[in-house]
Amino acid sequence: MNFPILSIITFLPFVAAVIMLLMPANRKTEVRGVALATAAIDLLLAGWMYGQYLLGELTGYQFIETYNWLPALGITLKFGVDGMSAPLVLLTGIVMFTGVLISWGDDDKHVMSGIQDRPREFFAFLFLLAGGVFGVFVSLDLFMLFFFYEIAVFPMYLLIAIWGWVKTREYAAMKLTLYLFIGSVVALVGALAMYWTQYQNTGVLSFDMIQMESAGFSAAFQYAWFLPVFFGFAVLGGIWPFHNWSPDGHVAAPTAVSMFHAGVLMKLGAFAALRVGVMLLPEGAKQWAWLVMSFAGVAVVYGAYIAFVQTDMKYMIGFSSVSHMGLVVLGVSTLNHNGLVGAGVQMFSHGIMTALFFAITGMIYDRAHTRMIPELGGIAKVMPFATIGFIIGGLVSMGMPGFSGFIAEFPIFMGVWEEQWLLAVVASISIIITAAYIMINIRKVFFSPMPEKLEGHIGDVTVLDKVAIATLSFLMIVIGVFPAVMVPMVERGVENILRLLGGS
Repeated sequence: MNFPILSIITFLPFVAAVIMLLMPANRKTEVRGVALATAAIDLLLAGWMYGQYLLGELTGYQFIETYNWLPALGITLKFGVDGMSAPLVLLTGIVMFTGVLISWGDDDKHVMSGIQDRPREFFAFLFLLAGGVFGVFVSLDLFMLFFFYEIAVFPMYLLIAIWGWVKTREYAAMKLTLYLFIGSVVALVGALAMYWTQYQNTGVLSFDMIQMESAGFSAAFQYAWFLPVFFGFAVLGGIWPFHNWSPDGHVAAPTAVSMFHAGVLMKLGAFAALRVGVMLLPEGAKQWAWLVMSFAGVAVVYGAYIAFVQTDMKYMIGFSSVSHMGLVVLGVSTLNHNGLVGAGVQMFSHGIMTALFFAITGMIYDRAHTRMIPELGGIAKVMPFATIGFIIGGLVSMGMPGFSGFIAEFPIFMGVWEEQWLLAVVASISIIITAAYIMINIRKVFFSPMPEKLEGHIGDVTVLDKVAIATLSFLMIVIGVFPAVMVPMVERGVENILRLLGGS
């Protein structure tokens, strides 16, 4: 294919960010229009790419583009997607589009929804973040993967520190940035060790990850470098015990940034840990799988329990994300077909679900001016559409059959059972805890009597909000009812991982 679709998807947000920054600051509606048009185009292109991949041979990397950048150092701009990364490119397009809708704002002066303060700069930084995320998911060059990874992390500091919750935004933004930069530096040292060792083994200077797959890294080298590389990236995936930057970041971030943070950025960490750690150092992955599995098992149960005792809706969803991302890492650590397929689908399912949760929580906060669960009630009678969306997200979170959460979580637990049945039993406790806090909080927030101070002060969500809710809810139902739209694609990506693991 000659059409450079992955390059366009990746660089379009950067171009839009520059255009928006050059626009007059008082042209807020036009800035929002550029943001929405760009997000819509990127979503359509990502959807087209996904459909073409699904209808194709479903094998190997597709839509490959290669552009020499620094040949002397073996750095190329090499893009391509496989069965694991194509769904994540689509996920990013979906969260980007719905995040713009949620951030549009309401003309009602009593409802401070959306982004009213400097939307030009907000959308520009949000799109820099989106472009970095796209770049990580499509990069087949290790240097460029790191390049885009850092681009994706940097705007988060500004988005939270400037537009976040006043009480904690500076603390949360700095905490998030330090955790993620330290993690990425540790992973970068491992990546440079891989780059130099490949040169010693092959005589070729190259960051090409497809070439690195056959670079002949010794078992001792892989044992030594797997943990720094894997955990360096997995910090962004919220892996226990390096997770506590994440809930604080969720709570402080504005709504669209929370959607990106939990919906996409945490997948960035898990995907990079899989792509670089497991696929380039497979012997190291097999050697240390027990440790990764143990940490992930703790994250699954611990995250669910801490979510259960929260009284702030955003903290509840933040710790729920730690638990559900623990399931992703748990699936990866099995190194078997079921676990890896479940992890791939879970990354997409959780991304959609948590984006929906944070979007609706933001809508409630904009109208009630509180996220504290004991202070809320009766939301269903004034925001019925949002209530339905939250319930659908809750059913996905609980792993109910007929929704995407079941399609993802069932194979993960099957994969864990194959490797360590006792851990599968312990981790399954999280299902019960998750069901408990989801149902309790749906009853309290949406169906209990509305407090007197909120009566007459809460209105319904906007049309754009409803479009975002409907889009996210629809996708979770479609995958739950018709898993063939995603599972076969992920399975083809898993086959390549298993090949690198030696048929493990």
